Amino acid sequence: MDIDTLRARHPDHWMRAAAIRTLTLDAVAAANSGHSGMPMGMADVATVLFEKHLKFDPKAPRWPDRDRFILSAGHGSMLIYALLHLTGYEDVTLDEIKNFRQWGAITAGHPEYGHVAGVETTTGPLGQGIANSVGFAMAEAHLRARWGAKVQDHYTWVIAGDGCLMEGVSQEAIGIAGKHKLNRLIVLWDDNGITIDGKVSLSDATDQKARFAASSWNVLDCDGHDPVAIDAAMTAAKKSDRPTLIACKTHIALGHAAQDTSKGHGALTDKAQLEAAKIAYGWPHGPFEIPAKIKAEWEAMGTRGAAAHAEWKARVAALSAAKQAELIRIFSDEAPAKLPAAIRAVKKAAVEAPAKLATRSASEKVLAAVNPIMPETFAGSADLTGSNNTKTADLGVFNAETPAGRYMYWGIREHGMAAAMNGMALHGGVRPYSGTFMAFTDYARPSMRLSALMGLPVVYVMTHDSIGLGEDGPTHQPVEHLAISRATPNTLVFRPADLVEVAECWELALSQKSTPSVMALSRQNLAAVRLIHTNQNLSAKGAYVLAEATGKRQVILMATGSEVEIALKAREMLEAMGIGTRVVSMPSMELFAAQDEAYRRKVLPAGPVRVAIEAGVRMGWDRWLLGERGRDTKADFVGMSSFGASAPYDRLYKEFGITAEATVEKVKALL
Repeated sequence: MDIDTLRARHPDHWMRAAAIRTLTLDAVAAANSGHSGMPMGMADVATVLFEKHLKFDPKAPRWPDRDRFILSAGHGSMLIYALLHLTGYEDVTLDEIKNFRQWGAITAGHPEYGHVAGVETTTGPLGQGIANSVGFAMAEAHLRARWGAKVQDHYTWVIAGDGCLMEGVSQEAIGIAGKHKLNRLIVLWDDNGITIDGKVSLSDATDQKARFAASSWNVLDCDGHDPVAIDAAMTAAKKSDRPTLIACKTHIALGHAAQDTSKGHGALTDKAQLEAAKIAYGWPHGPFEIPAKIKAEWEAMGTRGAAAHAEWKARVAALSAAKQAELIRIFSDEAPAKLPAAIRAVKKAAVEAPAKLATRSASEKVLAAVNPIMPETFAGSADLTGSNNTKTADLGVFNAETPAGRYMYWGIREHGMAAAMNGMALHGGVRPYSGTFMAFTDYARPSMRLSALMGLPVVYVMTHDSIGLGEDGPTHQPVEHLAISRATPNTLVFRPADLVEVAECWELALSQKSTPSVMALSRQNLAAVRLIHTNQNLSAKGAYVLAEATGKRQVILMATGSEVEIALKAREMLEAMGIGTRVVSMPSMELFAAQDEAYRRKVLPAGPVRVAIEAGVRMGWDRWLLGERGRDTKADFVGMSSFGASAPYDRLYKEFGITAEATVEKVKALL
């Protein structure tokens, strides 16, 4: 339909949608930056969604049973900012709209979680939103099965564009959703046929509807500018027993001179063209001006959800006091009061019967103690369950038939797994952890970065953390991956040395509220290094003195994970030579860096020679070798400076010089 026909047939709807379009044009023009075309093209779809289908309450934007709305095509952030402003979210004021993309404004260039009430996830990296949405839908299905529909019963709605669907992570995501029949997930595809470079046909020939159908989705389509057709498609989607794609045929930058062109994707700032578009819309109002009648109609949409919210609160109030407290706890990311005692018990048993154990196996022992007392944990693996040791006996399996299960077989989908875990954490009520090999953090990196950016307490269980995995060779042997993870802001990287440290690191990871954790765990068996029980969590300080020099302290050896036992052997050799040697275990550089100067000085005093030992690259270690009172002439590193090789792990350590003997030689050269 052309604009004149749309205006004539649906005049009230048209003007409500025009409010989105004109706010977008005005904000982008004021910023001289942004993306106008998608909000202008999808304004009709968004208007129908918010008016007739979305369950939300602007006065309670974190209400646990609200529908989730995810703008996967995050470059069109003015769409969601306009919607939130129009429907009455208090923090998205008209001044914030006017300050779009400016310093200090919450209306950022792409929607950012935590900045704006009503923005459910940070989007912009294309494909992330649609992949997050699978985690949202999984969390809803899981919690509905565990708590009942009176507590959890809602939909996840997504607006996605061609860019989202081209990114590879989208295929991982839709494969997961289709397999598990996540029928509360509805994706609204902005099918406008345009990307930044030009027509989609320049770069892609995929039949997207056939692709979704092949992944076991329900597929519908509609005229994305006809409110009656849009409403009918959304109504049908909510009745499906499978996730639904609605292909909404739209015109990018509808009504503008740049309509249906690649120029329509970006910032439309030409004043004459902007005014011409407003005339075409029948919008005789000034910049940022919304007539009172239209604003009132939008605000009425915002008040509609208050009744559903009140009914939900009444249902929750009817639960037992214990269930209400538990619901509050899991949605607040509070660890249970029993967690410290469970961890202490594991530590005590480990010291009483020290054993040689891979830290991936130690992790499984810890999880066997933790999962029964933390019903909110949700585990998984990217087709490496037997290698990652993430599944414990009590979890059950999550699938369409048993959604109350707490273990997910993600398949070979590291990126989709990581993105969905972000969605689960964002949804709330679920604390996700899942595993793959440490080398495959490369496949999960974009989502791991967003975990950190959004401040989500997701736990990444990364096993086979070094050349110690052995014969699989350099393709699977991570050497730079610890450094990459440590370089990421707001990320805790744990590399524990034995069962006691593993338990302490899991306690720390599961107590986080706004920081993701990476658990780097060994394939090979390691000797126990903590042989005296203490209730104190020594790993909480990031580094601590594991073994002290018996005489004058001349050397400090620092190590993590599998190399701590090498440091202890080197210490034994050095002490036998009369060289007093301290060993510092450093399971988390980030936590050690967060300690006060006095503690760091106590662990790393000035004077002694320092050698760090880690089966990875040196990057990240120089702060502890050369800084913090260290000196270049009295410091060295034992580790990797190249990729690995295929051989048994003990041969690899010898060939690459990561041994106690090599450590001793470096120390002697520095003394």
